[in-house]
Amino acid sequence: MAPKRPKGAGAFPQPVESPAPAPPDPDTLYAALDLGTNSCRMLIAQPKGSQFHVIDSFSKSVQLGYGLERSGRLSRASMNRTIAAMRICMQKLRRHEVKHMRLVATEACRRATNADQFISQVKRETGLKLEIIEPEEEARLAVISCAPLVSTRTDQLLVVDIGGGSTELVWIDLTKVPHSDRPKAIMRLHTGFRQDPGPFPVAKVVDWISVPLGVATLRDQFRDVEDDAARFALMSWYFEENLAEFAPYAAEQMKKGFQIIGTSGTVTTVAASHLGLRRYDRTKVDGLRMTTEQIDAVIRGYLALGPEGRRNDPRIGKDRHALIMSGAAILQALMRLWPTDRLSVADRGLREGLLYAQMSADGVLEDGPF
Repeated sequence: MAPKRPKGAGAFPQPVESPAPAPPDPDTLYAALDLGTNSCRMLIAQPKGSQFHVIDSFSKSVQLGYGLERSGRLSRASMNRTIAAMRICMQKLRRHEVKHMRLVATEACRRATNADQFISQVKRETGLKLEIIEPEEEARLAVISCAPLVSTRTDQLLVVDIGGGSTELVWIDLTKVPHSDRPKAIMRLHTGFRQDPGPFPVAKVVDWISVPLGVATLRDQFRDVEDDAARFALMSWYFEENLAEFAPYAAEQMKKGFQIIGTSGTVTTVAASHLGLRRYDRTKVDGLRMTTEQIDAVIRGYLALGPEGRRNDPRIGKDRHALIMSGAAILQALMRLWPTDRLSVADRGLREGLLYAQMSADGVLEDGPF
């Protein structure tokens, strides 16, 4: 006797997986591209509450400023590498139909005598319009990107952005701002460092400086020093000498209520090395607080490895190994100068600041008038 066919055997099975999410509305998307001395990086995001949700991203080491110290010009090879990377960015922007965007270039293009020629070539070959921004705006955007990491207990804040061609430092006094409003007061700086007193408490920018030394330019200054440890010490002291004009340099500060936030590939690499991450994980690094002793231990470990050991260390990565010691020299100088035993690590910077500024100006962020 043949078995009976089960009831409903011919019915279509219920889908196990949920359907693919609908693509985001292009009108809600914002893009930010940061073309620095060493890297080309882009984010595409949409507002989500008081933050944003990343839809797509791109990051590549293009070494745009390679050889700039010697010649004062962007080399043909550097420009070609960069334009190849920007073609990928252009394809992503077109695929997502992004309408709101800012695409900016920083120190390498500020210094190169042929920067205008390069900007024109980018426009001609990719259709993308790059904008060279001034150091103050670069510093301001780095600051507002770090607003979510500012502690409500912070009275004095130092934000440090270690770039490829320059390092920006901004000192902010928050003592007149109510504790609960301090992160928002930082965000409001997107309109400028000089704030007009209004209905909201104001964060006072005590001083800021853009030092024309970043991980690439500082390395190039001491490329001829063969001894690894000596080169590191010289870079650190030389960077400190360039801070003499920074107003809070010599002022004694209280440790209590003082916070340093560091944003750069150097800071996140040091954090990843401290955590022993063989594969980088942003969720473990962004917002991490490291002690001075932990930072010193990582830097001593880098020196002990030597150039060959650093080249093969998976925690550093192949794109970063040639630049990590110049960045570490800058970081060591900063921790030597200011009275804190902790550094807040920010895996965020100019791109995030550009997104916050655009979204804030359009009023699409929630939780208060930023």
